Amino acid sequence: MSGIGWLAAIIVGGLAGWLAEQFMKANMGLLMNIVLGIVGAMVLNFILVAVTGGTLGGWIGQLVVGFIGACLLIWGARAVRSAT
Repeated sequence: MSGIGWLAAIIVGGLAGWLAEQFMKANMGLLMNIVLGIVGAMVLNFILVAVTGGTLGGWIGQLVVGFIGACLLIWGARAVRSAT
């Protein structure tokens, strides 16, 4: 997560992961919400920089990116689980 610091990244990541958990109707714990939010934001930030050359900045931008990234990770995990 660019530009917001580690403590803020954990807070925003946890919130983004929790929002994604509610939206996708998944059942995970607090630690997994934080991990999903942070990893989702990192993955989507990488994709955004590769495609557009930039990413959303600040708390709100990273919350949106983390939410979308976490939703994509939940969707991907469900797809892999159902394929096996």
